[in-house]
Amino acid sequence: MTPKLASKTAALALAASVALAGSAALLPVTANAASFDCSASGLTPNEKTICGNLTLNDDDVKMATMYTMLKGLFAMGVSGNMADDQKAWLQTREACGTDVSCTEKAYDTRIDQLQKLYDGIDKPL
Repeated sequence: MTPKLASKTAALALAASVALAGSAALLPVTANAASFDCSASGLTPNEKTICGNLTLNDDDVKMATMYTMLKGLFAMGVSGNMADDQKAWLQTREACGTDVSCTEKAYDTRIDQLQKLYDGIDKPL
């Protein structure tokens, strides 16, 4: 596969994933958010809040899908930076505890960061 075709294929896959994540509001809350198991023992208060709130669960699905797809598009340097940014963001999200508004804002911020990263990818026309 040529680099241009690979880039186009990856961009299409990401767009489809984001579109599907956006439609997740139509689905019932399941035992899993995208990035962790809601039925696991030892969940943090923040994770319990996410599991119990459909909007936050959907935000988690969207963010985790975007992060996973983007991480696969980049070489080790950028991918490593993304992982560092994700760890820092998780600490910020966890600091929200049971505050739904704070958690929503954390997700909005991270999704916006990931979207800007995606928008910066040189894509074929």
